[in-house]
Amino acid sequence: MPDDPSVGELGRMVDAMRAEFRDGMAAINSRLDRLVSVEVYSLQSAHTDQRITAQSQDIQKLRDAYDALEESFHAYQRDERDRRERDRQARLYQLIVPGLLALLATAVSIWSVVS
Repeated sequence: MPDDPSVGELGRMVDAMRAEFRDGMAAINSRLDRLVSVEVYSLQSAHTDQRITAQSQDIQKLRDAYDALEESFHAYQRDERDRRERDRQARLYQLIVPGLLALLATAVSIWSVVS
């Protein structure tokens, strides 16, 4: 039985295995200490979902406001274009009508003198 370990060797092997087991458990515990519990994770996920939903609503409000502002700007541009056209026509009529009346008055004066 020379290949069989002695009682002292068996005791040292058991002690070494216990030490390895303790080291392994300590490593597992240190990793578990860094993990988040399921309750904390679910609360954090719910909070994140609420924040994402709130951000989405804020973004939609900003998009709606931007669209309204853009439509308002286009309406302003159309109104300004129409106002300028009316002003241009008014200036044109203010120049042409008195000129035509002056020409007509001149023509009537000349016609009355001639006849």
